Amino acid sequence: MDIPPPIFSIVSPVYRTDTMIPELVARIIRSVTPLTTNFEIILVDDRSPDKSWEEIQTQVHLDSRVRGLRLSRNFGQHRAITAGLDYSQGEWIIVMDCDLQDRPEEIPALLAKAQEGFDIVLARRFERQDGAFKKLFSYLFYNILSYLTGTPQDSAIANFGIYNRKVINAICELRESTRYFPAMARWVGFRVSTLDVEHAERPEGTSSYNIKRLVNLALDIILAYSDKPLRLTVKFGLLISATSFIGTIYMLWQAIEGKIQVLGYASLIVSIWFFSGLIILIMGIIGLYLGKTFEGVKNRPIYVVDDFIGNAIAQQEV
Repeated sequence: MDIPPPIFSIVSPVYRTDTMIPELVARIIRSVTPLTTNFEIILVDDRSPDKSWEEIQTQVHLDSRVRGLRLSRNFGQHRAITAGLDYSQGEWIIVMDCDLQDRPEEIPALLAKAQEGFDIVLARRFERQDGAFKKLFSYLFYNILSYLTGTPQDSAIANFGIYNRKVINAICELRESTRYFPAMARWVGFRVSTLDVEHAERPEGTSSYNIKRLVNLALDIILAYSDKPLRLTVKFGLLISATSFIGTIYMLWQAIEGKIQVLGYASLIVSIWFFSGLIILIMGIIGLYLGKTFEGVKNRPIYVVDDFIGNAIAQQEV
């Protein structure tokens, strides 16, 4: 007798949250069980240096609906999400962080909203429980990303949401090396809605995203999802050329009028510095895009699975 696929797959990437995993699993089970008992919880250990994998193994043995994936090294949150999506089997997939700031108790409300006729329902954190710096960085990042990609972005929306199977199938077909789940979910389209949810404070510890990782993530996303920096360099170059042309005409007129006696050394040096820096900047932008292209054509796997534990996890193409 064939086992029917689960109704829900709850996918959560795990990193440095070993003490939170038992509560996360317990709250997911309490929240989803009134809807159906046919669900799976997929916890993806992004090679966390703490005891996250041991705790995942414990939860798998306690409840057969919990599955665990362990990656061979730390690939990053969004690649870990991709791994969980590749192994998910549910009709509806819920993606959520593991630090309990995404509240499992919001899952029934997300499903109810989806049943109104939406394929994607994104959880909108109307009052973010993050530090002032992270809020400011997120606000600036999403505004810049909106401008560069031409797609509206909301700093109150991250990974948490419910997604129909056809949406996840479409996302899983996107195999580019630079992964950013929210952008991919928006790119595939389908019927999208948002739902305001409560955002909880992190029970303990701090986010693994420091300034360096946030800046690198922002740079990767901008280079992967927008060619606008290249277009801006062209426009900037045209602007400088137009300004230089006007300046040249002005200087010639001044010379004809006899108003220029000695050419300025300072202005010459400043011009050399300015244009040298501009050339290096433009070459650097082009080099970054070439580097991302080189990374993409290698066609390496997005992630590598070291181990998995749980019942009947179908092997997927990575």
